[in-house]
Amino acid sequence: MCQLEGTKYSFLFCLGISIIICSLIYLRTTMSTERKPQQSSSCRPFSNECKAFLPSMDKGVEWRQRDCQVESYILNSNLECSNLIRDLHFITRPLSNEEEDYPLAFIVTVHKELALFVRMLRAIYMPQNVYCIHVDAKASVEYQVAVQRLVSCFENIILSSRSETVTYAGFSRLQADLNCMKDLVKSNIGWKKVVNLCGQDFPIKSNLELVQYMQSKEWKDRNMTPGVKQPVSMRHRTQLQHQEIPGSHVALKGPGRKKGPPPHNLQIYFGTAYYALTKPFVDFVMESPIAHDLLEWSKDTFSPDEHYFVTLNHVKEAPGSNIDGGWAGAIRAIKWRDQEGITHNGCKGHYVRDICIYGVKDLPWIINRNSMFANKFESNTFPEALDCLEQWHRSKVLIQTTVPIEPTWLLATQSNSSSSSNFSSHAGA
Repeated sequence: MCQLEGTKYSFLFCLGISIIICSLIYLRTTMSTERKPQQSSSCRPFSNECKAFLPSMDKGVEWRQRDCQVESYILNSNLECSNLIRDLHFITRPLSNEEEDYPLAFIVTVHKELALFVRMLRAIYMPQNVYCIHVDAKASVEYQVAVQRLVSCFENIILSSRSETVTYAGFSRLQADLNCMKDLVKSNIGWKKVVNLCGQDFPIKSNLELVQYMQSKEWKDRNMTPGVKQPVSMRHRTQLQHQEIPGSHVALKGPGRKKGPPPHNLQIYFGTAYYALTKPFVDFVMESPIAHDLLEWSKDTFSPDEHYFVTLNHVKEAPGSNIDGGWAGAIRAIKWRDQEGITHNGCKGHYVRDICIYGVKDLPWIINRNSMFANKFESNTFPEALDCLEQWHRSKVLIQTTVPIEPTWLLATQSNSSSSSNFSSHAGA
C-alpha cells in the first residue's frame, strides 16, 4: 500500500512539473510572437530615388525598413501599450531643452488612410506636446476603434470630445477644428501654439525646427494665417447663402439668395485652411463676441475654414494679430495644378482636385521648399514617396537630438553597418 501511495504521489508530482513546463513554453512562444510581429516579410525596398536623401545609400549601403504593415499591426495586435509604443518606434522623451520649454499643440482631422495617419502621428509626436485627434463621424467603425486603441496608449493624445460628419468645403470642417480647440484649452500642458493637420499631411521640419521657426523674429508671439483681402473672384463664397449636405457637398441655398454684410464691419480675408495660432489667440476665438458673431455669420458660407481664422487675425484686438500679413508663412508645400510652371515643375505623381498626390520624384522640390508640412500623400498609390520622406525626416530628427538615442526610435537599419552607432555619434553634438 505504501509503495502504491508513493507511486501515486510521484506521478502527480511529475504531472505538475510537466504542466508548469508546458505553460512556460506556451507563454514564452506567445510573448515572442507578440513582441515581434511578423511585419518584415512584406517590406518594400527603398526606391533608388532615395539615394539623394538617405545617408550612405549612394555608397552602396542598403537601408532596411523595420515595420511595413502598420495598419494590420494596429488592427490585429493585442500588445500592451508599452510594447505598442516601442514596436511602432514612437519617440519617448524630449530631444532637447529648447523643445521641452516650448510645447506645441496639434489638431489632426482624419477619416481614412490609417497607416498614413499612424506614420504621420509618430513623425510629429513628442511627449512634451499635446495632440487632439478628430475622427470623422463617417469613418468606419474599424477605423474609429483602431484610432481609439492607439490614442489610449498616450496621456498627451486625446480624441475630440465631439465628432463631426465632415463635408468638403462645409462649415463642419471648421467646426471640427473648433471642437479640438475647446478640448486643448482645457489641457494641463502649457502649449504655446497650435497647428492643424489633415490625415494626408507629412512633416518636413523636425519638431526642433518647428519650435525655432515659431520663435523666430518674424513669428514670435504672432499668428500664422497666410491670406489676403478676399479677391473679387472669391466673394461669391461669402455673399451668397450656401447649405451643407452632410457628408456629401455644399450647394447654393437657392438662386441668388444673398447674405447680409459681415458683423462688426469686418473686412473678410481669404487664405488657406492651415494655421499656427498662439494660445492667447485661441482664447480670443473661444471668448470674443467678434469671433462668436463671425462664426455664426459664416455658417452658410462656402469653405469658411479659408476665411474665418485669417479674418480674425486681422482684427486689432486679437492677440498676436498680423494686420499687415499676406501670404507669408511656410506652412504647407502644395503643388496646385494652376501653379505648374510658376511655383513648381509639375506633379510627378498625379492630381486629385487639382492638388498633387506626391510621387518620389516630387521629394526634391518638397525638401528644398522647407515648409512646415507637405500635402498630399497616399499610401496605396505612391508608397515609395512616403517611405523615403519618412526615413529622411526621422534621420534628421535623430541627428539633431541632444540626448542619447534609443534603438527603438530607428525606423530603418543599415545592412552592413550599425545605424545606431552612426546616429549616436551625432547625439549631443
